[in-house]
Amino acid sequence: QVQLVESGGGLVQPGGSLRLSCVASRSIFSIYVMGWYRQAPGNQRELIAHITTGNRAIFADSVKGRFTISRDVAKNTMYLQMHSLKPEDTAVYYCNTVPEEFGSWGQGTQVTVSS
Repeated sequence: QVQLVESGGGLVQPGGSLRLSCVASRSIFSIYVMGWYRQAPGNQRELIAHITTGNRAIFADSVKGRFTISRDVAKNTMYLQMHSLKPEDTAVYYCNTVPEEFGSWGQGTQVTVSS
């Protein structure tokens, strides 16, 4: 039932930064574990970061040390702050519950890292 809308993607050079936002149609971040997923062309969708209801952040090895996940419960919004971007970070980025069955997939936002 919850609607999730991702935004903030774009074209960035290697080494650059972007901040992605995920806005939910209702309060959900205090109820479920939420995460950021990404899917590159021809690849499986992968979970790269998630945040627990206790505000603990967990990252995949591929982004650890470069990405930060956070949330603003009052604004029904989750963020992914990305630094030191690499071409292999190029993908469509989605937010959803973890596990995904509790939520729904939005349109995603495209991140392209290229010089």
